[in-house]
Amino acid sequence: MFALRRAALPTMSLVRGYASSGNVSALLLVEHKDNKIAASTLNALTAASGLGGSVTALVAGSAPDSVVAEVSKLAGVSKVLVAKDAAFAHTLPESHASLLVETQKKHGFTHLIAAHSAFGKNVLPRAAALLDVAQISDITAIEGDDTFVRPIYAGNAIATVKSNDSIKVITVRGTAFPAAGHQDAAAPHEDAPAVGQKDQSEFVSEHMQKSDRPELDSATRVIAGGRGMKNGENFGLLYEMADKIGAAVGASRAAVDAGYVDNSLQIGQTGKIVAPELYVAVGISGAIQHLAGMKDSKTIVAINKDPEAPIFQVADYGLVADLFTAVPELTKKL
Repeated sequence: MFALRRAALPTMSLVRGYASSGNVSALLLVEHKDNKIAASTLNALTAASGLGGSVTALVAGSAPDSVVAEVSKLAGVSKVLVAKDAAFAHTLPESHASLLVETQKKHGFTHLIAAHSAFGKNVLPRAAALLDVAQISDITAIEGDDTFVRPIYAGNAIATVKSNDSIKVITVRGTAFPAAGHQDAAAPHEDAPAVGQKDQSEFVSEHMQKSDRPELDSATRVIAGGRGMKNGENFGLLYEMADKIGAAVGASRAAVDAGYVDNSLQIGQTGKIVAPELYVAVGISGAIQHLAGMKDSKTIVAINKDPEAPIFQVADYGLVADLFTAVPELTKKL
């Protein structure tokens, strides 16, 4: 399975007994929506390229032609495999997991890689189970084709994980790797293997939150609200500030659980991981689960009326004030 090493702790070895592959070949699962590649996929591509072998991109969808054309020109992609079928129209994880497994079996890829997004976390564990190998989740660095670094205990410890499985199934923390660029020549593409059974689940409906603001995962500026916002209507204060500076709006789990905002805005250990240039935490106490999702931000600003709030321990700038007074004043001066 894996060997776990971390400083000041004894080494724990859990070994499956497979031999590691000498020739590295990675298969990158491309996440896309509305003919646009997810930003986190570009980060995952950089990680895949860091393994030192060839990288093949897998694009699945009902009409993925425009995505295929864009993926073929991403730096590091040597080939694009295309699965064009109505079964892949709504990114059902069972269909994509089966596709990954069939593609690996046909081409013999040593590494299956995707971003550590909701999509990647939905698909890759299923593929790992079908292949009977251990998954390596949320990696932040690569030390070799079988050795990876990942956070554990909500980011309070960093583990170096060595996998002895013949096939490595990996999700990548997007904020830990730069986005891949483009190349002049387009990589060739061909059809992916056919998948036999695709009807384990059925798409019923989808309800999306539409916004003109930047995507939370890739925004360079983020303003997040916590339980201190008191209700969903008060998040309007954050939306107004966000619109002034071109920021995305997020929330703590406490705010989401209280029903103030949709869970697509949740930042933290069980939400989205962000690392913007500017992170403004408003009415957020700074629970360890929340810090795990934003502590890599370049500049952290905290606004909280409690001077003992843990968020101030990680903040670069702190303002001890009532947010309902401070936020409107700050917005007027922007």
